[in-house]
Amino acid sequence: MTQASEVLQRLYATIVSRKGTSADQSYTASLFAGGSTLICEKIMEEAGEAVAEGLKGDGPALTRESADVLYHLMVLWAEHGVTPKDVYGELQKREGVSGHVEKASRDK
Repeated sequence: MTQASEVLQRLYATIVSRKGTSADQSYTASLFAGGSTLICEKIMEEAGEAVAEGLKGDGPALTRESADVLYHLMVLWAEHGVTPKDVYGELQKREGVSGHVEKASRDK
């Protein structure tokens, strides 16, 4: 496991540990309490902010917003029982496959 994937794995474990805790004391728990709708709204918000920073060309701000997108996406994964390992496996299956070919295989 690479250092980056270890960081993501630790973050995911922390996110999962917040399930069922007090929404008053944990932002992550408050997202879980709001359910998929709230979590998805936050992903859209953060993705929009990342896009805006990308269009501005502000690398440090894009880095921060990208971290926010990843965090909220991982909360959604945890909400639905998807693990980083699941996502890594999907990416591994796609490795070396043209994006056009991979997309066409999903359209069937």
